[in-house]
Amino acid sequence: MNRSEFNEIIDYAINEEVMSYEFYTDAANKIKDETLKETFTDLAKEELEHKKFLEDFKESHCETIDLEESIDYKIADTIDKPELTTDMNFQDAIALAIKREEEAMDMYQALADAATENDKKSVFVGLRNMEQMHKTRLEDIYINVGYREVW
Repeated sequence: MNRSEFNEIIDYAINEEVMSYEFYTDAANKIKDETLKETFTDLAKEELEHKKFLEDFKESHCETIDLEESIDYKIADTIDKPELTTDMNFQDAIALAIKREEEAMDMYQALADAATENDKKSVFVGLRNMEQMHKTRLEDIYINVGYREVW
């Protein structure tokens, strides 16, 4: 893969982070509940941090994203993607965020599966792992909110 192709992949990932930032910012502006508003604002800030990570990565001229695969609790397999509403509850808001991260993971995995060059495949797997880290963090929150009776 030449540097131009590599930069296109990273630029695409940066754009995806910007779109997620915009989604979470818009959600924070629409939500009435202050706790949820704060949660979506925090998620938006995280997406900006991911964007910065990718921009720094691109500037470093590294060729691989070395992120280990994180734990997948498979919570996303058990929940439906709720619609964004102004009065959604906290658990639904986290479920929505989980499903969005899962969709990003699935997209990068599909790109990795379709890649014929190992270096491209490696970059897409690294991007998938980054999204999986986000999803794992959200699943931790979901478990702690949704299954309080356990602890």
